[in-house]
Amino acid sequence: QVQVVESGGGLVQAGGYLRLSCVASTTIFSINAMGWYRRAPGQQRGLVATVTSGGSTNYADSVKGRFTISRDNAKNTVYLQMNSLKPEDTAVYYCKAITVRAAYWGQGTQVTVSS
Repeated sequence: QVQVVESGGGLVQAGGYLRLSCVASTTIFSINAMGWYRRAPGQQRGLVATVTSGGSTNYADSVKGRFTISRDNAKNTVYLQMNSLKPEDTAVYYCKAITVRAAYWGQGTQVTVSS
């Protein structure tokens, strides 16, 4: 079993920044890819950014150049640095951890960007 816990959400003004953190706790399976997804009000959950254990990253077009995903493999922790935030970035942000067996989701953390 893998437990995924996010932190770092909050309220920020447009143009501001936030840093999200996510820890995946496991005693059995290695964590392969980790990533961030978000669900805005009235929308489906979608990709924000992912990072593999080897460090390869992938970003949604809407966040390229503003968000940076990074990972500490030793701590099974992934970070999302979000700069130049926009009101349209308002959403619940979810962390996902993938093992060879399954994918595990956190409960989500709210990010609200005011205009």
